[in-house]
Amino acid sequence: MMEVRLQAQEDEITLLKSSLADALRRIRLHDHQLSFHPVNPGAARVLNQVCCSDGCTSNRKLSSSSAFDGRANCTMAFFLGDHFSIFMTYIRNSLIIEMILHIKAHENRNACKIVNVIYVLCSVSLAGHSIKMFIRGRPITMYIPSNIQNYEDLKMEPPSERLELDWVYGYRGRDCRANLYFLPTGEAVYFIACVVVLYHINNRTQRHYRKHTDCVRCLTIHPDKVRIASGQTAGVDKDKPLLPCVHIWDSTTLVTLQQIGLGTFQRGVGSDSGTFLCVIDDSNEHMLSVWDCNKGTKHAEVKTTNEAVFSVDFNPSDSANIITCGKSHVYFWTLSTGQFTKKQGIFGKYKKPKFIQCFVFSLTGDVLTGDSEGNILTWGKSAADVKTLGKGAKETFQIMRQTRAHEGSVFTLCNLQGGALLSGGGKDRKIIRWSADLAPERECEIPEKYGAVRTLADVDGEELLVGTTRNAILRGTFSDGFVAIVQGHVDEMWGLATHPSQNVFFTCGNDKQVFLWNAEEHKMDWCTTLEVEYGLCADFSPVGSVVSVGLSTGRWLVLDLFTREVISESTDGNEQLSVMRYSPDGSFLAVGSHDNFIYIYSVTESGRRYTRFGRCNGHSSFITHLDWSKDGKYIMSNSGDYEILYWDIAGGCKLLRNRFESKDREWASYTCVLGFHVMGVWLEGSDGTDINALCRSHSERVVAVADDFCKVHLFQYPCPKLKAPSHRYEGHGSHVTNVCFTHSDSHLLSMGGKDTCILQWKVMGGGGGGGGGVGDSRERLASASASASASASSTSTSSPEPATT
Repeated sequence: MMEVRLQAQEDEITLLKSSLADALRRIRLHDHQLSFHPVNPGAARVLNQVCCSDGCTSNRKLSSSSAFDGRANCTMAFFLGDHFSIFMTYIRNSLIIEMILHIKAHENRNACKIVNVIYVLCSVSLAGHSIKMFIRGRPITMYIPSNIQNYEDLKMEPPSERLELDWVYGYRGRDCRANLYFLPTGEAVYFIACVVVLYHINNRTQRHYRKHTDCVRCLTIHPDKVRIASGQTAGVDKDKPLLPCVHIWDSTTLVTLQQIGLGTFQRGVGSDSGTFLCVIDDSNEHMLSVWDCNKGTKHAEVKTTNEAVFSVDFNPSDSANIITCGKSHVYFWTLSTGQFTKKQGIFGKYKKPKFIQCFVFSLTGDVLTGDSEGNILTWGKSAADVKTLGKGAKETFQIMRQTRAHEGSVFTLCNLQGGALLSGGGKDRKIIRWSADLAPERECEIPEKYGAVRTLADVDGEELLVGTTRNAILRGTFSDGFVAIVQGHVDEMWGLATHPSQNVFFTCGNDKQVFLWNAEEHKMDWCTTLEVEYGLCADFSPVGSVVSVGLSTGRWLVLDLFTREVISESTDGNEQLSVMRYSPDGSFLAVGSHDNFIYIYSVTESGRRYTRFGRCNGHSSFITHLDWSKDGKYIMSNSGDYEILYWDIAGGCKLLRNRFESKDREWASYTCVLGFHVMGVWLEGSDGTDINALCRSHSERVVAVADDFCKVHLFQYPCPKLKAPSHRYEGHGSHVTNVCFTHSDSHLLSMGGKDTCILQWKVMGGGGGGGGGVGDSRERLASASASASASASSTSTSSPEPATT
């Protein structure tokens, strides 16, 4: 409580000091030079009024344009006595608080009267010079830059720039199955986050189906190879539930043909299509339903099991027969007149596996399943065993043959033309080609770094596409081997940095992998795996040859961009690092930590040598964001308890207690989520965690925002009023952790957290090139302020936040 009270008192003193200085500047009309001191006539007017009210001078009051003559000067001297020269010095230097302390210490009653008037003047002049926004009930004071004349009447507009999805990096193979197909158009179809990607493997181009509002979890292709069904899971968008559903769409035009199951499914869906569409709802009872694809109506529905269901499919030779498999079961369903009948597969003398992972139909009509024991089981109809099942038992589905295939699970089976079969293994990472009678013909093993084989797609009978459990898609043949055509992270990501002069960017995440990506060629340049820790933040040196990476243990590395070697490493504290930021000229590196400190290093030898310069100590919570001033002398920082602090680095990493003095400072980058110029990105009622990151463009025309509700926003910069309008973009399936513009502002990169997805957006319109925009942003804000002031009829709509103080 004492700390809170002391902080409140310090804030009040800072406000008084800064607002008085600004008030005296605003009421200055003419300065007249006296022989011994330059005096502010506005201050003289106020002081003269005090003197008159006390009866110690004549009743004549000085006008705002009158000279501060010798009589007024004498009046001041009379009241202040020996403090007069001190007062004049403080007035000139705006050091009002020091003056107050000096006078109070000497108990000068008359001087205290003047101090009280100064206090009132401070309170009056504060209106229009600062505003407060509230996060979780905590007031945060924002100081209005001096070029804004009328804050209340500022009009915020959405930016003329817009975003267009250009490329999707990544694939979801770690926890999904049967989600990679090859179309006759030469496109591979797969999904990640909320996007279904159609990737032409030869032309290396992408198209995107983007009508889903939450993570896509399943995918299937109609027998006509044109229509596609994709199902999304349930989710929440800022307290509004997003219902699971299935979209049926045309892969040629990307037009949605039907949306089925909205409001019917509980949590998620799994689907496969034929004449009808068959769907498994990922609810506790795993409801099986059949839908008319053309009408979008439900044809039949039945409960399946409380256990997990992995796959469902129609029998291609008889659409009345449906198979489901999953944990410890294979069910054979018959649909007749809207009613389901179920027969369970009998394992008999064979060991019952824990999971039946997948199944396909052979040319002879048999069902082949792959299980967690590494076996391929052949199922067929047989007469019922009356001794076991009792008199009157009908035919059953039993195992006709067991074929040992893989060590560990058989994750996928894929039919080839002519009856041949492909199987993909988990633990052994093998792909095996089988003849029609299940004799092994060829096999290969994919590299360990890609994980296990999750799914297979046939391209032309020889060439294959392989989806893996480490979110990669491989392309190749048994004879030539396989190369990755799609790669991505496999765990939550936070670290993102763009190169200062090239179209490359860097990412790091909880999977201990660090990637360098080529944004122009849409591919990964290189990848390195960290030994123990994982990366959380990164930044390129302005020279562009090294990149620094902050890790989860307080350690940070500097990597050579070309050799990938670690050329420097240090440790600051024992808590995770949250932000790395080089000064504009590359002479300093600031390291923000969860131990509440900002560590400053001097940088030499083109980013290859680092020496501790100092430490910024003053935040009461962990550091979240920081930015350097354009002259490289100051830092602005945010913390987990919503503080905005400023630091004099050149002066020895000193905390600038008068935040008002930084209101006109220009910043080389703007990534701090709290600040006057980006106040409008916050929604009313935000709890402080709704915005994870933001980034101002190099042109200083727009600011991109990563929020906690899977959205990327594009705002005008500056946007200092709450509820500022923006363009909103969907695509991510979890909280968006970071955003960053490329060096030329041609593209924006956004990074998802749990969805492990990187989206590359093309910046359209606006005519904004890189750099040279600081004048534009300041002039836009000043112009908007001036025009608002000039409009006599303009009105402003007040709202609880921000509150004018």
